Amino acid sequence: MHHINNIDPNELFARGTSPHGRSTRAPAVGRNGMVASAHPYASQAGIDVLRRGGNAFDAAVAVACMLNVVEPYMSGIGGIGIAMIYTAKEKRTRILNFSGHAPNAAKPNLYDKFNAETGPLAPLVPGNVSGWLTMHETYGSMPLSMVMKDGIRYADEGVVLSPFNADMIEENLVRIDRFESSQKSLVIERDGMGAGSVLRQPNLAKSLAAIAEGGKKEFYEGRLGDDIQSGIETAGGIISREELAAYKAYWQEPLSTIYRGYEIRVAPPNSSGFQILETLNILSNFDDLPYGSSDTLHRLVEAVYIAADDRAKYAGDPNHVNIPLDRLLSEEYAKDKATEIDMLHTSGPPAERWNRSRVDHPPKGVKAEYSTGLTTHFVTADKAGNVVTITQSLGSAFGSALVAGDTGIFMNNMCKWFDIDPNCGSPNLIGPGKQQDFCIAPAQIYADDPTRLNEKKIRLSISTPGSWGILHTTAQMMHNHIDADMNVQEAIEAPRFRHYDTGMLLLEDRFPEHMRLDLARKGHRVHVAPQWHNAVGGGQGIQFTKHGTMLGGADPRRDGVAIGF
Repeated sequence: MHHINNIDPNELFARGTSPHGRSTRAPAVGRNGMVASAHPYASQAGIDVLRRGGNAFDAAVAVACMLNVVEPYMSGIGGIGIAMIYTAKEKRTRILNFSGHAPNAAKPNLYDKFNAETGPLAPLVPGNVSGWLTMHETYGSMPLSMVMKDGIRYADEGVVLSPFNADMIEENLVRIDRFESSQKSLVIERDGMGAGSVLRQPNLAKSLAAIAEGGKKEFYEGRLGDDIQSGIETAGGIISREELAAYKAYWQEPLSTIYRGYEIRVAPPNSSGFQILETLNILSNFDDLPYGSSDTLHRLVEAVYIAADDRAKYAGDPNHVNIPLDRLLSEEYAKDKATEIDMLHTSGPPAERWNRSRVDHPPKGVKAEYSTGLTTHFVTADKAGNVVTITQSLGSAFGSALVAGDTGIFMNNMCKWFDIDPNCGSPNLIGPGKQQDFCIAPAQIYADDPTRLNEKKIRLSISTPGSWGILHTTAQMMHNHIDADMNVQEAIEAPRFRHYDTGMLLLEDRFPEHMRLDLARKGHRVHVAPQWHNAVGGGQGIQFTKHGTMLGGADPRRDGVAIGF
């Protein structure tokens, strides 16, 4: 009789069940350049710029432009974002904030949960173009026309849709069809829509070409700006010509903390990146956090709960609210909060917003996974050591669903992320010219440079889209990298969780059953998601090795691709 012996994959592959270790695929590798983004066309556009002699800043604009074309539901020139950059020549980390602001005519009584989400009242003054081109003017090396060339061409000639692309568009046609200008912007054979079909955006191509020729001035002050503002006003919007013309991205210094000897840098408020720092500060009080342990997972979830509660209480526009960052990010505060973690019982998830009545909901007729928290993140790096990390968004899928006139530009719906009840007392209450509590949070990890005393060198640049889940996911990926010694691809792929206002703790089902049961016994309201679920984000990152080379990671939960050379 013949016997078949089953081999334990954990014995065969000591670091995981795959020949790639703890990931389904190997990280991308390179020494001259690397791009990690949410779509293969965008990553390729960035790599092509690097190969033609451009730097990481040029590549970042190329990627951002192409993402507008291939993911028009995630981000674009009608949206907002934040960049974190490292300049090798200056050995400096800088934040470029282009998160927009509420229109000067915005008041709580103008809004309800519907018009803050869809239509002409929903957009903030868009910041992306100012952000991209301020960065390019400051640090770029190639003409803007060359940098944006591929995005313009693909918008005009069309892009082939992936299954994810096609599903996103099809699911949101019910919103797009509310506005004639939006219908006209997407040229696609609807009856045969699906993977492999072609999407053309000729009006968007013209707008991108106008920006490539005229720069920021064309978008904010020129004829294109006239068309944008006129289209919004005609539809019933309140963004004035004057405030569009006046908008400018601005530079900031990063916030930081030390975790296990590494320096973690994030964007300051109005970004809510401080939640990531507070989470890691709390975890630093536990010497041993073995990966795969139920106790480790419980501690991580509870640290996220504590930090998220503080963010919901205090975060907002720093020009309008006092955020006690010195206290929230102090060692003493983290130590006190760590002692509050009960290993037998959960404290329960806090609100994602200050106002607990403002719970995200999918628009009528649209499934939740195709509607909210739809943002994109990417990273570029060049041979000289320059690194650009950008998270940018329209808010919901296709933002407000409104295209401004015949520009092909979908406007964001970031007003949805303000609180709108005038009596709620929220620090994030909408008001004239206000910035919001902004969950977008690009982040980087720095290590001591062994060759230069008192200097740091970049170790990892990473973040994710995913609405308020950004702040959970980024902390988890950093924990995976630092505490579990995962490379960037492994850190991104590892199973993740996300909590919700409703009390739900969503766990991907790759968490072992015994861990899920342990959390449930501690009182967590555990809900199990599929193995690869986009509700927990779509991280992208670049790791910098001690050999002077780069590893790129991209998330299989979306269409992520990393390319190096």
